[in-house]
Amino acid sequence: MNPVVVPGGVAFGGGWDVCYRVNLWSRIASRVLWQVHSFAYANEDDVYARTKAYDWPKHFAVERTLRVNVTAQKSPLKSLEFATLRIKDAVCDRFRDAFGKRPSVDRTNPDVRVHAFLEADRAILYLDTSGEPLFKRGWRAGQGEAPLRENLAAGIVMLTGWQPGEPLLDPMCGGGTILVEAAAMARGRAPGAKRSFGFEKLRVFDAAVWEGIKRDQAPEALTPVLYGSDNDPRALADARRNLAAAGVERWVTLEQADVLERAAPASGGVMIANPPYGERMGNLDELAAFYPRLGDALKQRFAGWRCYFFTADLRLPKLIRLAPSARTPLWNGAIECRLYEFRMVSGRPTRDSRP
Repeated sequence: MNPVVVPGGVAFGGGWDVCYRVNLWSRIASRVLWQVHSFAYANEDDVYARTKAYDWPKHFAVERTLRVNVTAQKSPLKSLEFATLRIKDAVCDRFRDAFGKRPSVDRTNPDVRVHAFLEADRAILYLDTSGEPLFKRGWRAGQGEAPLRENLAAGIVMLTGWQPGEPLLDPMCGGGTILVEAAAMARGRAPGAKRSFGFEKLRVFDAAVWEGIKRDQAPEALTPVLYGSDNDPRALADARRNLAAAGVERWVTLEQADVLERAAPASGGVMIANPPYGERMGNLDELAAFYPRLGDALKQRFAGWRCYFFTADLRLPKLIRLAPSARTPLWNGAIECRLYEFRMVSGRPTRDSRP
């Protein structure tokens, strides 16, 4: 595979079996894009002509519905919307010239997604092998947007170094995303097992290879010790529904409790929480009063625990009055966040006010 870190992601190579496996098993990727074409350009006419010259019909049938997405960095083009229109027209016109008809456009649920990335003087075209974003695992029972996407939750669990033999607690569990992802990891569940993928709509798709990969032996299923709580009974109801939909409810103990008052469920373990912050709920004054009480609760009840807080509120270390042993920059969509680690030990922790 030879993965290489590139701006915005990771580049790798391999056969289609590799593509299938990454889509099925990656817990942290958003999409797997297949680079099919690249060219130099100076204006919209160049983009149209070079895109149309590419043999799109070799990749998918004219009956497939289509969507085009364009992103850019330092592109001289004035309008990404117009560039998107030109690329869409170029792909469709290539089909019209070959078959006398064009693919239909479907912006909501297309069969095929073409992604274009425009640099200062070069365009790169991709076909999306994932289809829907990979954080859409197919288990979420509710229809609303979760504060924490599944792939971000999985990445946070991985960054803590948690192992299934350790107790794990999410004391502000909301809809239970962190708990579902931790349980799925421990049980060796493929995150893409309950969904379909974009590569299934491409001509290159090999159903026999795909079925074989899905039948491959999964990693050993371990028994996790997971706890979740929330002071909102509606959030707990959502968590129960999501855990059941994901088929992992038997490994998670849920209870209604306030994080400021609940006891530790074991003498040691890993706590992971996504506390409320300004973008989600509450105002700055309320949070400024909440964080010192949270720090006191951790000191009083969670000695021996590694506690991780994922937040966009960079005041947290100062206000919680604890010294983080690690801070990892992360992004929740367009929101810059931090994952703070606090190792709770007996005694008086030092203060730390760095973001």
